[in-house]
Amino acid sequence: MKAEEILEDLTEAQKEAVTHKDGPMLVVAGPGSGKTRVITRRVAWLISQGISPANILGLTFTNKAAEEMRTRLAGMGVAAGATLSTFHSLCARLLREFAVPAGLKPSFTIYDETDRKSALREACRVSGLDFQLFPPARVLRRISRFKNQLQTPENISGQGFDLLSKVIQDYYQAYQKQLDRSAGLDFDDLLMRMALFLDKNKGLAGELSHRYRYILVDEYQDTNACQYRIARRLAEKHSNFFVTGDPDQSIYGWRGADISNILAFEKDWPQASVVRLEFNFRSTPQVLNLADHLIKANLHRKEKRLIPRRGEGTIPRLYEYGDESSEAQGAVDWILEMHGGEKLEYRELAIFYRTNAMSRALEEALYSARIPYQIVRGVEFYRRKEVKDVLAYLRILVNPSDEVSLLRIINRPARGIGAATIQAVREQSASSGSDLWAVLSGNESIPGLGTAAVKRLKVFVGLMKELEALMSGKVADILRAIFVKSGLKELLEAERNEDAVDNVLELIGSAGRFDEEESAGPEEYLRQLALLGDPDTFDREAGSVSLMTLHAAKGLEFPAVRIVGVEDGIIPHERSQASASGLEEERRLLFVGITRAEKFLCLSLARCRTVNGLTRDNSPSRFLIGLEGLEIVRPAVNFGRTGGLSEKSFLAAGKGASAAFGRRDAFNTEGAVSAEERRAPKPITLPFDQLPSNKDTPGQEDRYPFAEGKRVHHPTLGPGRVDKFFTTDSVERVIVKFDSGPRLNMDIKLANLRPSRD
Repeated sequence: MKAEEILEDLTEAQKEAVTHKDGPMLVVAGPGSGKTRVITRRVAWLISQGISPANILGLTFTNKAAEEMRTRLAGMGVAAGATLSTFHSLCARLLREFAVPAGLKPSFTIYDETDRKSALREACRVSGLDFQLFPPARVLRRISRFKNQLQTPENISGQGFDLLSKVIQDYYQAYQKQLDRSAGLDFDDLLMRMALFLDKNKGLAGELSHRYRYILVDEYQDTNACQYRIARRLAEKHSNFFVTGDPDQSIYGWRGADISNILAFEKDWPQASVVRLEFNFRSTPQVLNLADHLIKANLHRKEKRLIPRRGEGTIPRLYEYGDESSEAQGAVDWILEMHGGEKLEYRELAIFYRTNAMSRALEEALYSARIPYQIVRGVEFYRRKEVKDVLAYLRILVNPSDEVSLLRIINRPARGIGAATIQAVREQSASSGSDLWAVLSGNESIPGLGTAAVKRLKVFVGLMKELEALMSGKVADILRAIFVKSGLKELLEAERNEDAVDNVLELIGSAGRFDEEESAGPEEYLRQLALLGDPDTFDREAGSVSLMTLHAAKGLEFPAVRIVGVEDGIIPHERSQASASGLEEERRLLFVGITRAEKFLCLSLARCRTVNGLTRDNSPSRFLIGLEGLEIVRPAVNFGRTGGLSEKSFLAAGKGASAAFGRRDAFNTEGAVSAEERRAPKPITLPFDQLPSNKDTPGQEDRYPFAEGKRVHHPTLGPGRVDKFFTTDSVERVIVKFDSGPRLNMDIKLANLRPSRD
């Protein structure tokens, strides 16, 4: 492809980025600004200038994004050979290539979250630690934090090293020993091991820097300390380091992403050029206007404009509901309006929420309305029991040291190998220094085992050796043999578990597609499965409405988007409210959700929501206060859990009902709304949060123990502070913000609250 063809239909800023050849460059790319086009065109342009494809490395964060780049380049007729990959895939590939000097087995297993928990349980058993002392998920999150900060069990230190960290250090050490014993790496290890390996082996860093002479990193704002170190080591010999990103879309701080990496780019690379991509090709001016007003409140960002290139659209709407059920019904009404009135297909509609638990009410409403939907959480398929069972057999065949997988399937289906037999094998493994498979398959005698137990173990070993003989064949054939010969197929059919059988057959089908596209074997198949992420499994052509978290929505776009639960404590999440950086990230998360919408956007909130069995009154998200560019849709009467007019009947009642029951502007309930007013939305005010206050009665503060500002204590929820005191139907109520996070509306007589002086 000729250079001039590569530059066709690019803006001037895009051309400047694409044609930059040597030296570092930062491309500040707003949402919908065509950064994927810039990266692929840049790869094509470098190749047109005589750069070998083998010398180009493009790094991104999802397999889907990497595949899209490869597809676009192939469509342009660009020579293949450039490495376009996720960070995790690159590290997995390099660690296998340089496994021996890195102190690893080339056949190492990559553990998912379920495997990590199993490994932690086994590590606690071996080390005598209490598996129940802390929630396993909490321990593993803290271990991930250590690894993302390049801290091994031996060198944990620095700020934030509190008492809990000191205790968890023992769990970290035991867990890491278990991974080493099983020749296993978790996702965090892929990055940490590679970063530390490059630090210690300067020669390898130089070799890889020579191999990858031009490095491009997408979504640079999402890099963590490990990814930052890897990229720096690979680029430091030549400085041909090209990154795209947007600080306003940095939403992964909770898993180690460091926004300072992109904010300090010019400091790290003083000779860097900077280009801003400000034209937005995705969204209407109304959507961008709302997003722009929202994100300007953040301090830690790089200033840029959002300049629309699409034509005029409709003003985004904000709906207020009584509870999550009426909010879900409102979502159904909206879908029917978009599908019927606007002629959008179901696949063009998406609903976003802050946490997965919020999908329940939506699913129930969609199911009742017979609206097809998909939840974008596709990797859950590979965590289903029957699928993991089949894959565990394959993982043992690839890596016999994988104790987590071995312990999973040694008695699955049941073959009479009980806990006492397994304990005897473990003890022999510990005394001989051999792994479990070596004990099972070797000539060692196992003290304490009777003839029958030994015979059952030999049957299992014989099965595995029979399957091992098939390992040179196609992956689908191996999985089919595992399913039949292991007895899993017979077991599931005997249980009449048709869904489980269908899931395994779908797994075998996916392996068949792998066999058609790849010449590699089961090791590569397992590697690809292990590195799948939720966005990689999203099926845009499924013909259904998409439900997903705001985090999962990153990188996607839809003609119509609805964001539910825009309430304080949800967005921003209550865990984020303790710090300014946490609040800024939550605002960026809402910004990302808004900018996924191409044409239609609406937000919704519920005044009352049940979370974890507790019903709580909610305030609108603080991000809405003073926000310009929303059309408000709110009946002036209550509806939902407390009864009253439904949102559906309110909308159907026409202008007369609008004048009588509410109007669609800034919660002003007097009169109807003119077309001129709708075209010029006002800043949002939130009068419905102004509840009656005991401060209206002089002197009441001094004599009432539950006055606003007073400290109180609840036997389960702990200490808190009264935000509001009011009376409803002669019932005295308080809204209490508890130190543990919840903000609850409570009946004083029933709540078991007591005054507190703490």
